[in-house]
Amino acid sequence: MLVRPRLLQPAPLRDAHTICLRCLQRLSRAAPPSRRTLSSTAPVKDAVATVRHPRSAFKKEYFWGNGILEEVLSGAKRGVWSSSASAGQDGSIEASPAIQQTADTPAERVTTSTTATTPSLLKEELPHRRRKRLREEARLSEPQPESEPTIPLDASSQLSTLSQTLPTHSLRRLITTYLSLSKPRLTFLVVLTTTAAYSLYPVPALLSPALTDTPSLSTLTLLFLTTGTALCSASANALNMLLEPAHDAKMSRTRNRPLVRGLISKRGALLFALVTGALGTAGLYVGVNPTTAFLGALNIALYAGCYTPLKRVHVLNTWVGAVVGGIPPLMGWAAAAGQCASHDAGWRELLFGEGSAGGWLLAALLFAWQFPHFNALSWTIRDEYKYAGYRMLAWTNPARNGRVALRYSLLMFPVCVGLAVAGVTDYGFVVTSAAVNGWMTWQAWRFWRYEGLKGSARGLFWASVWHLPIVLVLAMVHKRGLWERVWRSLTGRGGGEDEEWEYEDEVPAVGKEALPA
Repeated sequence: MLVRPRLLQPAPLRDAHTICLRCLQRLSRAAPPSRRTLSSTAPVKDAVATVRHPRSAFKKEYFWGNGILEEVLSGAKRGVWSSSASAGQDGSIEASPAIQQTADTPAERVTTSTTATTPSLLKEELPHRRRKRLREEARLSEPQPESEPTIPLDASSQLSTLSQTLPTHSLRRLITTYLSLSKPRLTFLVVLTTTAAYSLYPVPALLSPALTDTPSLSTLTLLFLTTGTALCSASANALNMLLEPAHDAKMSRTRNRPLVRGLISKRGALLFALVTGALGTAGLYVGVNPTTAFLGALNIALYAGCYTPLKRVHVLNTWVGAVVGGIPPLMGWAAAAGQCASHDAGWRELLFGEGSAGGWLLAALLFAWQFPHFNALSWTIRDEYKYAGYRMLAWTNPARNGRVALRYSLLMFPVCVGLAVAGVTDYGFVVTSAAVNGWMTWQAWRFWRYEGLKGSARGLFWASVWHLPIVLVLAMVHKRGLWERVWRSLTGRGGGEDEEWEYEDEVPAVGKEALPA
């Protein structure tokens, strides 16, 4: 009787003839190099170690003679591997039919499996698993798409984070919290477009220096205009936050706003919105004119009362928001027109009178600019808009989202031409603005072509961010009559002969007699 020390105890029923680890190592060393598929590496050790039996549990099978093991060992030494056990291509050991004998007693009769393998290394790969693995390898070998573009953090969120780090009852924390309610970046953009339209108004004093009695634009009026516009914008933004804190909490870009984080109560936010709205409208009424004050109040009503609730109802909210963005240039234009018109000028003369086309063209420029800018921005967080319940084209109809951005980018060209035709700028503005408009249109075409992928959304967003200030600055540089006035001031000369004759025609007859020959 052959007794092999430290043989593994046969597992109950199914693993009655399991070979011990030492025997497996001997088999691996005895096999020819080309046929060595067994090793004493960690996976095999782990596989054998998975069957743990108490050392004290000895059965009579432990002391049996293992003739089959002798046959395997002798065959391995002679190089005859297949007579007792053969190794599969994937490392599995196929036992000979002799190993598949039953146990000694009918009660313990079991049939071992035809393969004694480890689950991780010695399992044959099935066809469907092989196909799945190949598909996964092919997917991993393909170039990975670019990560979605990131957008700048919301200024209100940044200020809220800063406010939370300040002492609880400090004045600085109070100011920072209320400032975050006004959405500073958006408010600055509104004030910028208002003052740009104010400065672009064709004042007669700039066009004809000889008319010294014609009033120029007032600095005090500009101060009332900028302050009142900023306060109205802060009121509208505070009401916007007040109406949707639960929805802002669902988006990463807005979840840090002051009302979401509880830095200020709803009562305090409402009080801030009412005070800023009243002060802004009153300042525009007293320091500018009633028409501008009405436009400021209208902007608050449209943004807080129409645009904000419509975001969760229909995609037309984007068009309503674009109208809100187009009103500030009209406010600046009406403020400048009120100083050059008669004392009894009403809203019809300021908004629809002679020379009012420039204000509407600037409003159209801002209206069209909203779509490439917001459509690119919303695409980057379209899933969050969907989760928060906001109906935006970015997720309801991505193809249309790109088409709308491209369509309104093309609208920039005729608007800039119209500003030159209306006499607001010279015709050099058509050429210089075409380069900037072409850049944003190209980015909008890529955004539509790739549906936001391949960095097209990021490219269009930043193109729109730079486009607006560049176009407005170019319009002010190319303002009609500006360079003629600069040239006259540098040379110290007035207008040419034609302008002198025109000036003489405008002098009263009594004045002509007093003129020297």
